[in-house]
Amino acid sequence: MSEAENPAVAEVAGDVDQLSLDANYKPPPQKSINEILEADKEDESLRRYKEALLGGAASGANLIVEPNDPRKVIVKKLALVVDGMADKELDLTSDLTKLKEQKFKIKEGVQYKIRIDFIVQREIVHGLKYVQKTYRKGIPVDTMTHMVGSYGPKVEIQSYTTPQEEAPSGMLYRGDYSISSNFTDDDKNVHLKWEWKFEICKDW
Repeated sequence: MSEAENPAVAEVAGDVDQLSLDANYKPPPQKSINEILEADKEDESLRRYKEALLGGAASGANLIVEPNDPRKVIVKKLALVVDGMADKELDLTSDLTKLKEQKFKIKEGVQYKIRIDFIVQREIVHGLKYVQKTYRKGIPVDTMTHMVGSYGPKVEIQSYTTPQEEAPSGMLYRGDYSISSNFTDDDKNVHLKWEWKFEICKDW
């Protein structure tokens, strides 16, 4: 069997490619809210655009949504999004150790997306990143890294939805999978790390 035909080799190659991408990625220089607003301030249309983008942070003041929470990013929810179905959701504000007791069921071959709902407060967060590692019987089978972007503080919940994925099909792929999810940023701050499970089934 060639390397291209061997799923294990292909998986390792994919991880190496991703590591190369991560190694080559250089985060942009960080700027405060005031620095962003002051840049090109003579351009009225650009100024209005930046104020709209920054929302409540445009005043230059630190916007605090949840005063008792010192974090800049508060991850609220993970949702499994499938067209034509109600979203399957995980509450990420409760006891994270109990998430392992829950399990998403996913029909083989279905198209799905993952949505992360979060709040940004206090200051701009640069280079948010969602990393998801999938394991089966303790063996890593997939790693996904999604660049979420930079976000200013807002009262409203902000969201990121991954590109569409397709669940694998066939008896070989049916069964339980463990997921390790990590919401981090360019400064390597880990805003939330959690573990959860899903099961690929023949039907819903």
